[in-house]
Amino acid sequence: MNSLAHRAATKNARAPAAEVLRAEGLSKAYGAITVLSDVTLDIRAGEIHAIIGENGAGKSTLMKLLSGHVTPTAGDLLMEGQPLAFADSVEAENAGIVLVHQEILLADDLTVAENIFLGRELRRGFMVDDRAMNRRAAELLARIGSVARPRHRVGDLPLAQRQLVQIARALLDERKVVIFDEPTAVLANDEVAALLDIIRGLREHGVAVLYISHRLDEIQTLADRVTVLRDGRMIGTWPAAELNQRQMAELMVGRELDMLYPNKRAATSEEPLLSVTDLEVDQGAQKASFAVRPGEVLGLGGMIGSGRTELIEGLMGLRSSQAASVVVNGREISHRSVASMMEAGLVYLTEDRKGKGLLLDEKLAPNLTLQALEAVNPATILDRRAELAALRKAVADYDIRVRSLTLEAGKLSGGNQQKLLLAKLMMTDPSVVIIDEPTRGIDIGNKSQIYDFIDAMVRAGKACIVISSEMQELVGLADRVLVMRAGRIVAELSGGEINEGNVVYAATSGAHGSTGEDLHDHSGRTRRDS
Repeated sequence: MNSLAHRAATKNARAPAAEVLRAEGLSKAYGAITVLSDVTLDIRAGEIHAIIGENGAGKSTLMKLLSGHVTPTAGDLLMEGQPLAFADSVEAENAGIVLVHQEILLADDLTVAENIFLGRELRRGFMVDDRAMNRRAAELLARIGSVARPRHRVGDLPLAQRQLVQIARALLDERKVVIFDEPTAVLANDEVAALLDIIRGLREHGVAVLYISHRLDEIQTLADRVTVLRDGRMIGTWPAAELNQRQMAELMVGRELDMLYPNKRAATSEEPLLSVTDLEVDQGAQKASFAVRPGEVLGLGGMIGSGRTELIEGLMGLRSSQAASVVVNGREISHRSVASMMEAGLVYLTEDRKGKGLLLDEKLAPNLTLQALEAVNPATILDRRAELAALRKAVADYDIRVRSLTLEAGKLSGGNQQKLLLAKLMMTDPSVVIIDEPTRGIDIGNKSQIYDFIDAMVRAGKACIVISSEMQELVGLADRVLVMRAGRIVAELSGGEINEGNVVYAATSGAHGSTGEDLHDHSGRTRRDS
Protein backbone atom coordinates (compact mmCIF):
# COMPACT_ATOMS: atom_id res chain seq x y z
CA MET A 1 0.00 0.00 0.00
CA ASN A 2 2.89 2.36 0.77
CA SER A 3 4.11 2.07 -2.81
CA LEU A 4 0.68 3.29 -3.97
CA ALA A 5 0.85 6.28 -1.69
CA HIS A 6 4.14 7.43 -3.26
CA ARG A 7 3.23 6.77 -6.88
CA ALA A 8 0.74 8.83 -8.92
CA ALA A 9 0.06 7.25 -12.28
CA THR A 10 -0.17 9.56 -15.29
CA LYS A 11 -1.36 7.08 -17.90
CA ASN A 12 -5.13 6.93 -18.24
CA ALA A 13 -6.89 3.56 -18.45
CA ARG A 14 -8.61 4.80 -21.63
CA ALA A 15 -6.93 6.30 -24.67
CA PRO A 16 -5.37 9.72 -23.90
CA ALA A 17 -7.85 12.54 -24.48
CA ALA A 18 -7.59 16.28 -24.94
CA GLU A 19 -7.21 18.34 -21.80
CA VAL A 20 -10.26 20.57 -21.26
CA LEU A 21 -9.58 22.12 -17.87
CA ARG A 22 -6.45 22.32 -15.75
CA ALA A 23 -5.77 23.47 -12.19
CA GLU A 24 -2.21 24.44 -11.33
CA GLY A 25 -1.19 24.93 -7.71
CA LEU A 26 -4.78 25.70 -6.69
CA SER A 27 -5.16 26.76 -3.03
CA LYS A 28 -7.91 28.22 -0.88
CA ALA A 29 -7.65 29.77 2.58
CA TYR A 30 -10.21 31.42 4.82
CA GLY A 31 -8.23 33.80 6.99
CA ALA A 32 -5.48 31.78 8.65
CA ILE A 33 -7.16 28.45 7.83
CA THR A 34 -6.03 26.73 4.62
CA VAL A 35 -8.64 24.26 3.38
CA LEU A 36 -7.00 23.36 0.06
CA SER A 37 -3.29 23.50 -0.75
CA ASP A 38 -1.35 23.33 -4.02
CA VAL A 39 -3.62 21.05 -6.09
CA THR A 40 -2.59 20.40 -9.69
CA LEU A 41 -5.13 18.48 -11.75
CA ASP A 42 -5.86 17.88 -15.43
CA ILE A 43 -9.40 17.18 -16.63
CA ARG A 44 -9.85 15.53 -20.00
CA ALA A 45 -12.63 15.37 -22.56
CA GLY A 46 -14.52 12.08 -22.71
CA GLU A 47 -13.32 10.95 -19.28
CA ILE A 48 -14.90 10.32 -15.90
CA HIS A 49 -12.46 11.55 -13.28
CA ALA A 50 -13.36 10.65 -9.69
CA ILE A 51 -12.29 12.81 -6.74
CA ILE A 52 -12.31 10.94 -3.42
CA GLY A 53 -11.33 11.72 0.15
CA GLU A 54 -12.71 11.86 3.66
CA ASN A 55 -15.17 14.55 4.71
CA GLY A 56 -13.16 17.74 5.11
CA ALA A 57 -10.46 16.60 2.67
CA GLY A 58 -11.20 19.56 0.36
CA LYS A 59 -13.24 17.86 -2.38
CA SER A 60 -16.18 20.26 -2.38
CA THR A 61 -13.87 23.26 -2.08
CA LEU A 62 -11.95 22.10 -5.16
CA MET A 63 -15.20 21.63 -7.10
CA LYS A 64 -16.37 25.13 -6.14
CA LEU A 65 -13.07 26.61 -7.29
CA LEU A 66 -13.31 24.83 -10.64
CA SER A 67 -16.91 25.97 -11.16
CA GLY A 68 -16.56 29.62 -10.17
CA HIS A 69 -18.51 29.44 -6.90
CA VAL A 70 -15.45 30.59 -4.93
CA THR A 71 -12.19 32.23 -6.04
CA PRO A 72 -8.78 30.70 -5.31
CA THR A 73 -6.32 32.22 -2.87
CA ALA A 74 -3.46 31.03 -5.09
CA GLY A 75 -2.95 29.05 -8.28
CA ASP A 76 -4.32 29.18 -11.82
CA LEU A 77 -7.08 27.74 -13.95
CA LEU A 78 -6.60 27.04 -17.66
CA MET A 79 -9.33 26.05 -20.10
CA GLU A 80 -8.16 24.43 -23.31
CA GLY A 81 -4.72 25.89 -22.58
CA GLN A 82 -5.90 29.47 -22.00
CA PRO A 83 -5.73 31.13 -18.56
CA LEU A 84 -9.08 32.14 -17.13
CA ALA A 85 -10.66 33.43 -13.94
CA PHE A 86 -14.35 33.23 -13.09
CA ALA A 87 -16.03 36.09 -11.26
CA ASP A 88 -18.90 33.76 -10.33
CA SER A 89 -20.61 30.49 -11.24
CA VAL A 90 -22.61 32.17 -14.04
CA GLU A 91 -19.38 32.94 -15.90
CA ALA A 92 -18.25 29.33 -15.40
CA GLU A 93 -21.56 28.00 -16.76
CA ASN A 94 -21.29 30.31 -19.77
CA ALA A 95 -17.84 28.80 -20.37
CA GLY A 96 -19.35 25.30 -20.26
CA ILE A 97 -18.60 24.22 -16.65
CA VAL A 98 -21.48 23.32 -14.31
CA LEU A 99 -21.57 21.94 -10.77
CA VAL A 100 -24.41 19.70 -9.53
CA HIS A 101 -24.36 20.47 -5.83
CA GLN A 102 -24.69 17.95 -3.04
CA GLU A 103 -27.15 20.33 -1.36
CA ILE A 104 -30.52 20.88 -3.01
CA LEU A 105 -30.51 24.45 -4.37
CA LEU A 106 -33.99 24.78 -5.83
CA ALA A 107 -36.95 27.12 -5.26
CA ASP A 108 -39.57 25.09 -3.38
CA ASP A 109 -42.51 27.26 -4.45
CA LEU A 110 -41.79 27.00 -8.18
CA THR A 111 -42.69 24.10 -10.43
CA VAL A 112 -40.18 21.56 -11.68
CA ALA A 113 -40.07 23.16 -15.16
CA GLU A 114 -39.73 26.67 -13.71
CA ASN A 115 -36.76 25.51 -11.61
CA ILE A 116 -35.07 23.81 -14.56
CA PHE A 117 -35.36 26.94 -16.71
CA LEU A 118 -34.91 29.54 -13.95
CA GLY A 119 -32.87 32.41 -15.44
CA ARG A 120 -32.98 30.73 -18.88
CA GLU A 121 -36.72 30.83 -19.59
CA LEU A 122 -37.97 30.07 -23.09
CA ARG A 123 -40.00 32.88 -24.57
CA ARG A 124 -42.55 33.41 -27.29
CA GLY A 125 -42.38 37.08 -28.03
CA PHE A 126 -42.53 38.91 -24.70
CA MET A 127 -44.22 35.99 -22.92
CA VAL A 128 -42.65 33.02 -21.14
CA ASP A 129 -43.42 29.89 -23.15
CA ASP A 130 -44.64 27.55 -20.39
CA ARG A 131 -45.78 24.90 -22.85
CA ALA A 132 -42.34 24.64 -24.49
CA MET A 133 -40.59 24.59 -21.11
CA ASN A 134 -42.89 21.85 -19.80
CA ARG A 135 -42.30 19.77 -22.92
CA ARG A 136 -38.51 20.13 -22.75
CA ALA A 137 -38.52 19.48 -18.97
CA ALA A 138 -40.51 16.27 -19.47
CA GLU A 139 -37.89 15.05 -21.97
CA LEU A 140 -35.04 15.79 -19.53
CA LEU A 141 -36.82 14.14 -16.62
CA ALA A 142 -37.52 11.01 -18.64
CA ARG A 143 -33.89 10.90 -19.76
CA ILE A 144 -32.58 10.75 -16.18
CA GLY A 145 -35.27 8.39 -14.89
CA SER A 146 -37.25 10.86 -12.77
CA VAL A 147 -40.94 10.31 -12.07
CA ALA A 148 -41.49 14.02 -11.31
CA ARG A 149 -43.73 15.97 -13.64
CA PRO A 150 -42.99 19.44 -15.04
CA ARG A 151 -45.96 21.04 -13.26
CA HIS A 152 -45.22 19.48 -9.87
CA ARG A 153 -44.28 21.94 -7.13
CA VAL A 154 -40.68 21.20 -6.13
CA GLY A 155 -41.38 21.63 -2.43
CA ASP A 156 -43.86 18.72 -2.60
CA LEU A 157 -41.31 16.28 -4.04
CA PRO A 158 -39.33 13.75 -1.99
CA LEU A 159 -35.62 14.43 -1.54
CA ALA A 160 -34.50 11.98 -4.24
CA GLN A 161 -36.74 13.56 -6.89
CA ARG A 162 -35.53 17.05 -5.99
CA GLN A 163 -31.97 15.86 -6.57
CA LEU A 164 -32.94 14.53 -10.00
CA VAL A 165 -34.58 17.87 -10.87
CA GLN A 166 -31.33 19.59 -9.93
CA ILE A 167 -29.41 17.24 -12.22
CA ALA A 168 -31.89 17.90 -15.05
CA ARG A 169 -31.27 21.64 -14.65
CA ALA A 170 -27.51 21.09 -14.97
CA LEU A 171 -27.95 19.06 -18.15
CA LEU A 172 -30.29 21.55 -19.86
CA ASP A 173 -27.50 23.08 -21.97
CA GLU A 174 -24.47 21.56 -23.69
CA ARG A 175 -21.50 21.37 -21.31
CA LYS A 176 -17.75 20.84 -21.60
CA VAL A 177 -17.30 19.89 -17.94
CA VAL A 178 -19.99 18.53 -15.60
CA ILE A 179 -19.13 18.17 -11.91
CA PHE A 180 -21.24 15.85 -9.76
CA ASP A 181 -20.91 16.22 -5.97
CA GLU A 182 -22.42 13.12 -4.27
CA PRO A 183 -25.23 12.84 -6.87
CA THR A 184 -26.49 9.40 -5.78
CA ALA A 185 -26.52 9.89 -2.00
CA VAL A 186 -30.33 10.15 -1.80
CA LEU A 187 -31.32 8.05 -4.84
CA ALA A 188 -32.88 4.60 -4.99
CA ASN A 189 -31.10 1.78 -6.81
CA ASP A 190 -33.03 2.15 -10.08
CA GLU A 191 -32.51 5.92 -10.03
CA VAL A 192 -28.78 5.42 -9.42
CA ALA A 193 -28.52 3.02 -12.36
CA ALA A 194 -30.29 5.50 -14.67
CA LEU A 195 -28.04 8.37 -13.57
CA LEU A 196 -24.83 6.37 -14.02
CA ASP A 197 -25.95 5.51 -17.55
CA ILE A 198 -26.46 9.25 -18.20
CA ILE A 199 -22.95 9.97 -16.92
CA ARG A 200 -21.48 7.29 -19.17
CA GLY A 201 -23.40 8.86 -22.05
CA LEU A 202 -21.83 12.25 -21.28
CA ARG A 203 -18.41 10.64 -21.49
CA GLU A 204 -19.23 9.05 -24.85
CA HIS A 205 -20.23 12.48 -26.17
CA GLY A 206 -16.83 13.91 -25.21
CA VAL A 207 -17.90 15.69 -22.01
CA ALA A 208 -15.41 15.77 -19.15
CA VAL A 209 -17.04 14.50 -15.94
CA LEU A 210 -15.73 15.12 -12.44
CA TYR A 211 -17.39 12.77 -9.96
CA ILE A 212 -17.36 12.91 -6.15
CA SER A 213 -18.82 9.99 -4.22
CA HIS A 214 -18.25 8.08 -1.00
CA ARG A 215 -19.62 4.96 -2.71
CA LEU A 216 -16.39 3.31 -3.74
CA ASP A 217 -18.22 0.58 -5.68
CA GLU A 218 -19.58 3.32 -7.97
CA ILE A 219 -16.10 4.78 -8.39
CA GLN A 220 -14.63 1.41 -9.28
CA THR A 221 -17.20 0.65 -11.98
CA LEU A 222 -17.61 4.18 -13.36
CA ALA A 223 -14.33 6.12 -13.24
CA ASP A 224 -11.43 6.19 -15.68
CA ARG A 225 -9.07 7.93 -13.25
CA VAL A 226 -9.16 8.57 -9.51
CA THR A 227 -7.61 11.51 -7.64
CA VAL A 228 -7.28 11.25 -3.85
CA LEU A 229 -7.37 14.27 -1.53
CA ARG A 230 -6.41 14.11 2.14
CA ASP A 231 -6.40 17.01 4.62
CA GLY A 232 -6.65 19.57 1.81
CA ARG A 233 -3.75 18.14 -0.19
CA MET A 234 -3.62 16.03 -3.31
CA ILE A 235 -2.15 12.57 -2.66
CA GLY A 236 -2.08 11.49 -6.31
CA THR A 237 -3.97 10.36 -9.40
CA TRP A 238 -4.31 6.73 -10.52
CA PRO A 239 -6.06 4.83 -13.32
CA ALA A 240 -9.18 3.44 -11.65
CA ALA A 241 -8.33 -0.06 -12.89
CA GLU A 242 -5.21 -0.05 -10.68
CA LEU A 243 -7.10 0.44 -7.40
CA ASN A 244 -9.53 -1.79 -5.57
CA GLN A 245 -12.00 -0.37 -3.06
CA ARG A 246 -9.86 -1.17 -0.03
CA GLN A 247 -6.84 0.56 -1.58
CA MET A 248 -8.95 3.62 -2.33
CA ALA A 249 -10.19 3.71 1.26
CA GLU A 250 -6.69 3.37 2.68
CA LEU A 251 -5.39 6.17 0.46
CA MET A 252 -8.23 8.36 1.70
CA VAL A 253 -7.53 7.82 5.40
CA GLY A 254 -3.74 7.42 5.14
CA ARG A 255 -3.59 4.14 7.02
CA GLU A 256 -4.57 0.52 6.71
CA LEU A 257 -8.20 -0.05 7.67
CA ASP A 258 -9.24 -2.33 10.47
CA MET A 259 -12.55 -4.13 10.22
CA LEU A 260 -15.19 -1.53 9.35
CA TYR A 261 -17.95 -2.98 11.55
CA PRO A 262 -17.74 -3.82 15.27
CA ASN A 263 -18.15 -7.43 16.36
CA LYS A 264 -21.77 -8.49 16.73
CA ARG A 265 -23.20 -8.56 20.23
CA ALA A 266 -24.62 -11.58 22.06
CA ALA A 267 -28.38 -12.05 21.81
CA THR A 268 -30.36 -10.71 24.75
CA SER A 269 -33.56 -11.98 26.36
CA GLU A 270 -34.18 -8.91 28.51
CA GLU A 271 -37.52 -7.13 28.42
CA PRO A 272 -37.83 -4.75 25.43
CA LEU A 273 -37.06 -1.07 25.90
CA LEU A 274 -39.51 -0.34 23.07
CA SER A 275 -42.49 -2.44 22.10
CA VAL A 276 -44.91 -1.44 19.32
CA THR A 277 -48.14 -3.26 18.46
CA ASP A 278 -50.21 -2.74 15.31
CA LEU A 279 -48.93 0.70 14.37
CA GLU A 280 -50.84 2.19 11.45
CA VAL A 281 -49.43 5.29 9.73
CA ASP A 282 -51.39 7.33 7.19
CA GLN A 283 -49.85 6.74 3.74
CA GLY A 284 -47.12 4.71 5.46
CA ALA A 285 -47.08 1.59 7.61
CA GLN A 286 -49.81 -1.01 8.10
CA LYS A 287 -50.21 -3.18 11.23
CA ALA A 288 -46.54 -2.88 12.19
CA SER A 289 -45.49 -4.72 15.35
CA PHE A 290 -41.91 -4.90 16.61
CA ALA A 291 -39.71 -4.61 19.67
CA VAL A 292 -36.08 -3.79 20.49
CA ARG A 293 -34.17 -4.86 23.59
CA PRO A 294 -31.25 -3.45 25.60
CA GLY A 295 -27.88 -4.09 23.95
CA GLU A 296 -29.42 -4.62 20.51
CA VAL A 297 -29.17 -2.93 17.12
CA LEU A 298 -32.37 -3.49 15.15
CA GLY A 299 -32.01 -2.83 11.42
CA LEU A 300 -34.92 -1.60 9.31
CA GLY A 301 -34.45 -2.41 5.63
CA GLY A 302 -36.39 -2.26 2.39
CA MET A 303 -36.35 -0.32 -0.81
CA ILE A 304 -36.85 3.45 -0.84
CA GLY A 305 -40.62 3.98 -0.71
CA SER A 306 -41.23 0.83 1.34
CA GLY A 307 -42.43 2.88 4.31
CA ARG A 308 -39.37 2.69 6.62
CA THR A 309 -39.10 6.41 7.38
CA GLU A 310 -42.89 6.84 7.44
CA LEU A 311 -43.13 4.06 10.06
CA ILE A 312 -40.72 5.84 12.39
CA GLU A 313 -42.21 9.28 11.77
CA GLY A 314 -45.61 7.83 12.69
CA LEU A 315 -44.14 6.29 15.84
CA MET A 316 -42.64 9.66 16.82
CA GLY A 317 -45.90 11.55 16.22
CA LEU A 318 -44.57 13.34 13.16
CA ARG A 319 -47.27 11.73 10.98
CA SER A 320 -50.89 10.93 11.68
CA SER A 321 -50.99 7.39 13.12
CA GLN A 322 -52.63 5.05 15.59
CA ALA A 323 -51.45 1.94 17.43
CA ALA A 324 -52.83 -0.74 19.73
CA SER A 325 -49.95 0.06 22.08
CA VAL A 326 -46.55 1.78 22.22
CA VAL A 327 -44.53 0.96 25.34
CA VAL A 328 -41.23 2.69 26.16
CA ASN A 329 -39.29 1.62 29.27
CA GLY A 330 -42.34 -0.23 30.54
CA ARG A 331 -44.59 2.81 30.23
CA GLU A 332 -47.41 2.96 27.67
CA ILE A 333 -47.43 6.19 25.68
CA SER A 334 -50.98 7.21 24.77
CA HIS A 335 -50.33 10.62 23.20
CA ARG A 336 -47.27 10.48 20.98
CA SER A 337 -45.24 13.53 20.01
CA VAL A 338 -41.52 14.17 19.64
CA ALA A 339 -41.54 15.79 23.09
CA SER A 340 -43.47 13.00 24.83
CA MET A 341 -41.36 10.27 23.21
CA MET A 342 -38.17 12.08 24.16
CA GLU A 343 -39.41 12.43 27.72
CA ALA A 344 -40.10 8.68 27.76
CA GLY A 345 -36.55 7.95 26.56
CA LEU A 346 -36.83 7.58 22.77
CA VAL A 347 -35.10 9.95 20.32
CA TYR A 348 -34.94 10.11 16.51
CA LEU A 349 -32.16 11.33 14.20
CA THR A 350 -33.70 12.28 10.84
CA GLU A 351 -32.21 11.31 7.48
CA ASP A 352 -32.28 15.01 6.46
CA ARG A 353 -29.62 16.38 8.79
CA LYS A 354 -29.35 19.70 6.92
CA GLY A 355 -33.05 20.40 6.45
CA LYS A 356 -34.51 18.98 9.69
CA GLY A 357 -31.65 18.03 12.01
CA LEU A 358 -29.52 21.14 12.46
CA LEU A 359 -29.89 24.91 12.55
CA LEU A 360 -27.17 25.51 9.97
CA ASP A 361 -26.82 29.25 10.58
CA GLU A 362 -26.55 28.83 14.36
CA LYS A 363 -23.39 28.15 16.39
CA LEU A 364 -22.43 24.65 17.49
CA ALA A 365 -23.31 25.10 21.18
CA PRO A 366 -27.04 25.94 20.77
CA ASN A 367 -27.36 23.15 18.18
CA LEU A 368 -25.93 20.69 20.69
CA THR A 369 -28.00 21.69 23.70
CA LEU A 370 -31.33 22.63 22.10
CA GLN A 371 -33.06 19.39 23.14
CA ALA A 372 -31.48 19.30 26.61
CA LEU A 373 -31.76 22.88 27.82
CA GLU A 374 -32.89 21.90 31.32
CA ALA A 375 -29.90 19.62 31.84
CA VAL A 376 -27.44 22.35 30.82
CA ASN A 377 -29.41 25.32 32.16
CA PRO A 378 -31.37 24.35 35.29
CA ALA A 379 -31.86 28.03 36.09
CA THR A 380 -34.04 30.39 34.08
CA ILE A 381 -30.98 32.29 32.80
CA LEU A 382 -28.98 30.68 29.98
CA ASP A 383 -25.66 29.41 31.34
CA ARG A 384 -23.21 30.08 28.50
CA ARG A 385 -20.32 28.62 30.48
CA ALA A 386 -22.13 25.30 31.02
CA GLU A 387 -23.18 25.24 27.36
CA LEU A 388 -19.57 25.72 26.24
CA ALA A 389 -18.38 23.02 28.64
CA ALA A 390 -20.96 20.61 27.15
CA LEU A 391 -19.74 21.45 23.66
CA ARG A 392 -16.10 20.84 24.59
CA LYS A 393 -17.04 17.45 26.01
CA ALA A 394 -19.07 16.52 22.91
CA VAL A 395 -16.23 17.57 20.58
CA ALA A 396 -13.84 15.34 22.53
CA ASP A 397 -16.20 12.38 23.02
CA TYR A 398 -17.44 12.27 19.42
CA ASP A 399 -14.26 13.48 17.69
CA ILE A 400 -16.07 16.43 16.08
CA ARG A 401 -13.32 18.12 14.12
CA VAL A 402 -13.71 21.89 14.20
CA ARG A 403 -11.27 24.74 13.75
CA SER A 404 -13.25 26.89 16.20
CA LEU A 405 -15.94 26.24 18.81
CA THR A 406 -17.72 29.39 17.62
CA LEU A 407 -18.28 28.00 14.12
CA GLU A 408 -21.78 27.74 12.61
CA ALA A 409 -23.10 24.19 12.20
CA GLY A 410 -23.43 24.66 8.43
CA LYS A 411 -19.66 25.13 8.15
CA LEU A 412 -18.95 21.57 9.34
CA SER A 413 -18.36 18.70 6.91
CA GLY A 414 -21.14 16.13 6.56
CA GLY A 415 -19.45 13.60 8.83
CA ASN A 416 -18.88 16.14 11.58
CA GLN A 417 -22.49 17.38 11.28
CA GLN A 418 -23.67 13.81 11.80
CA LYS A 419 -21.44 13.39 14.85
CA LEU A 420 -22.79 16.67 16.26
CA LEU A 421 -26.34 15.35 15.80
CA LEU A 422 -25.45 12.11 17.60
CA ALA A 423 -23.98 14.12 20.46
CA LYS A 424 -27.14 16.26 20.51
CA LEU A 425 -29.36 13.16 20.82
CA MET A 426 -27.26 11.67 23.59
CA MET A 427 -27.49 14.88 25.65
CA THR A 428 -30.99 13.72 26.72
CA ASP A 429 -29.65 10.33 27.95
CA PRO A 430 -32.17 8.28 25.92
CA SER A 431 -32.86 4.56 26.27
CA VAL A 432 -33.73 4.01 22.59
CA VAL A 433 -32.05 5.83 19.70
CA ILE A 434 -33.49 5.70 16.18
CA ILE A 435 -31.12 6.76 13.38
CA ASP A 436 -32.34 7.15 9.80
CA GLU A 437 -29.51 6.69 7.24
CA PRO A 438 -26.68 7.07 9.78
CA THR A 439 -23.85 7.36 7.24
CA ARG A 440 -25.44 8.82 4.11
CA GLY A 441 -22.90 11.04 2.32
CA ILE A 442 -20.20 10.27 4.89
CA ASP A 443 -16.67 9.05 4.16
CA ILE A 444 -15.40 5.66 5.26
CA GLY A 445 -13.32 6.96 8.17
CA ASN A 446 -16.31 8.72 9.77
CA LYS A 447 -18.52 5.72 8.98
CA SER A 448 -16.28 3.50 11.09
CA GLN A 449 -16.44 6.00 13.96
CA ILE A 450 -20.24 6.24 13.84
CA TYR A 451 -20.52 2.45 13.87
CA ASP A 452 -18.28 2.38 16.94
CA PHE A 453 -20.44 5.03 18.65
CA ILE A 454 -23.56 2.94 17.99
CA ASP A 455 -21.83 -0.20 19.26
CA ALA A 456 -20.66 1.53 22.45
CA MET A 457 -24.15 2.92 23.01
CA VAL A 458 -25.88 -0.46 22.90
CA ARG A 459 -23.14 -2.23 24.88
CA ALA A 460 -23.88 0.32 27.61
CA GLY A 461 -27.46 -1.03 27.75
CA LYS A 462 -29.28 1.22 25.32
CA ALA A 463 -31.11 0.05 22.18
CA CYS A 464 -30.72 1.39 18.65
CA ILE A 465 -32.90 1.16 15.54
CA VAL A 466 -31.02 1.84 12.29
CA ILE A 467 -32.82 2.59 9.02
CA SER A 468 -30.47 2.17 6.08
CA SER A 469 -30.55 1.92 2.29
CA GLU A 470 -27.06 0.37 2.34
CA MET A 471 -27.43 -3.41 2.46
CA GLN A 472 -23.85 -3.88 3.69
CA GLU A 473 -24.54 -1.51 6.58
CA LEU A 474 -27.57 -3.50 7.71
CA VAL A 475 -25.70 -6.78 7.40
CA GLY A 476 -22.60 -5.51 9.18
CA LEU A 477 -24.24 -3.56 12.00
CA ALA A 478 -27.61 -5.09 12.94
CA ASP A 479 -28.33 -7.97 15.31
CA ARG A 480 -31.78 -8.37 13.76
CA VAL A 481 -33.22 -6.91 10.56
CA LEU A 482 -36.86 -6.15 9.83
CA VAL A 483 -37.59 -5.83 6.11
CA MET A 484 -40.44 -3.65 4.84
CA ARG A 485 -42.29 -3.76 1.55
CA ALA A 486 -45.32 -1.64 0.56
CA GLY A 487 -45.81 -0.36 4.10
CA ARG A 488 -45.65 -3.76 5.80
CA ILE A 489 -42.98 -5.56 7.78
CA VAL A 490 -42.65 -8.72 5.69
CA ALA A 491 -39.65 -10.48 7.22
CA GLU A 492 -37.45 -10.67 10.30
CA LEU A 493 -33.87 -11.89 9.89
CA SER A 494 -31.37 -12.77 12.59
CA GLY A 495 -28.00 -14.45 12.93
CA GLY A 496 -26.79 -16.16 9.76
CA GLU A 497 -30.00 -15.21 7.94
CA ILE A 498 -28.81 -11.58 7.74
CA ASN A 499 -27.26 -11.27 4.29
CA GLU A 500 -27.82 -9.04 1.27
CA GLY A 501 -29.59 -11.75 -0.71
CA ASN A 502 -32.21 -12.34 1.96
CA VAL A 503 -32.82 -8.63 2.51
CA VAL A 504 -33.27 -7.98 -1.22
CA TYR A 505 -35.47 -11.07 -1.61
CA ALA A 506 -37.79 -10.01 1.19
CA ALA A 507 -37.87 -6.39 -0.01
CA THR A 508 -38.78 -7.34 -3.60
CA SER A 509 -40.91 -10.50 -3.26
CA GLY A 510 -38.10 -12.65 -4.63
CA ALA A 511 -37.65 -10.62 -7.80
CA HIS A 512 -33.90 -11.13 -7.52
CA GLY A 513 -34.09 -14.90 -7.45
CA SER A 514 -33.59 -17.65 -4.89
CA THR A 515 -31.50 -17.12 -1.78
CA GLY A 516 -31.79 -20.67 -0.49
CA GLU A 517 -32.41 -19.30 3.01
CA ASP A 518 -35.37 -19.37 5.37
CA LEU A 519 -36.99 -15.99 5.82
CA HIS A 520 -38.98 -15.28 8.96
CA ASP A 521 -41.71 -12.70 9.11
CA HIS A 522 -42.04 -10.46 12.18
CA SER A 523 -44.66 -12.72 13.75
CA GLY A 524 -42.35 -15.75 13.73
CA ARG A 525 -43.81 -17.59 10.72
CA THR A 526 -41.31 -19.13 8.30
CA ARG A 527 -41.30 -18.88 4.52
CA ARG A 528 -39.07 -21.01 2.30
CA ASP A 529 -37.69 -19.37 -0.85
CA SER A 530 -38.85 -21.56 -3.72
